This record gives sequence, structure tokens and C-alpha cells, in this order.
Amino acid sequence: MDSTSAAGGSGNPSGEGPSDQGGSSSSPATTAAAPLLSRYESQKRRDWNTFLQYLKNHKPPLTLSRCSGAHVIEFLKYLDQFGKTKVHINGCPYFGHPNPPAPCPCPLKQAWGSLDALIGRLRAASEENDGRPESNPFGARAVRIYLREVREGQAKARGIPYEKKKRKRPGGKGGGGASGSGGAGGSGGGEDAGGGASGASVTAA
Repeated sequence: MDSTSAAGGSGNPSGEGPSDQGGSSSSPATTAAAPLLSRYESQKRRDWNTFLQYLKNHKPPLTLSRCSGAHVIEFLKYLDQFGKTKVHINGCPYFGHPNPPAPCPCPLKQAWGSLDALIGRLRAASEENDGRPESNPFGARAVRIYLREVREGQAKARGIPYEKKKRKRPGGKGGGGASGSGGAGGSGGGEDAGGGASGASVTAA
């Protein structure tokens, strides 16, 4: 997604401790206790912090325990304003055209692949922070249906079919997309495919 002032986007995601004070004996322990996070883990943390900030700024404010699939969909729609993928509307002469020859006034939105990967990270983060997969709002049926509708709608509008990737066997990297496609959005994900929610400037819902 786009670079701006996201919640949790600033600061050191690795949680690195204070600087070495004159080579004290405690510095090796500090370094060992604060390993660098992987790119996936850092992105997941930023996305999670952004979502928590979104709930805080929601009107009325929401708590995680009251968050539902409908609120998750609302969050995804909110993120569309930060998207970079042109999605042609019905009536546009370039509807279904994969390579438009000229600009058009159609809106920019989040690519399906970006949203799918984002939900996969948030779903994993929610389970890590809550521990109850059965009540995870990011795994709600309504969210899966919404993502499928976005995928199908963007495929028609952009003239780019999304190829369904084969699911990896257990033991592969975790944190795949919500629809089981894995990765950062699959074929034709768009310019912002694979981005996180940390680019959003979360101010209000």
C-alpha cells in the first residue's frame, strides 16, 4: 500500500533494546533477547497495529471482542482510498481492457491480491493475540465472500483473470492469503499487491 503515517508504522519493529552502555556485560543478553523480525512478521505487526488504531478511531470506538466480519469488511473498504490499482467501472470504454491506451477517471482501489494477503496476516495476528480461531473475525464467512466478490469483480473490470494457486502442503510458510491462494496476491494482483495496511493514515471510520 502507500507510504504515510500508519499506526505502528513508525518506530523500530524489531523491539531492539537500548544502545550498548560502554560494553557492559548485559549487552549480549539484550541482543539475544531482541532478534530481528522477518519481513513477514514486521509487516504483520504493522498491519495489526493499524487495525487496532482503526478500531480506536471508529465511531463509536470498537473493541476487539466486539469486532465482527462486517467490521473487517468495513476496514477493507476504508483502505480502498489508499489503493493504486485502477478498477474500471461499467460504462468505461476500457472496462475489461488489460492495457488501456489512455487514462480514464475510474477509481483507484486496493488490488484483490493485496487485500487477500492482508487478511491472511491479520488472521494470524488475531489468533496470536486472542488464541480463539473460532471467534476470529478475519476468518468469517462474510469476509471470504467479500474477497471472492472483489476478485471476480476486478478480474472482469481489468480484463485480468486471477489464476488460483495450488495450496501448499502443511509445513510451508504460514500467513497465506485468506482465500487459500497464499503469497502476495497471485496473478494480476495489481500495483499494490502484497502491500500492508500500515500505509493507511487511520484517522476515522
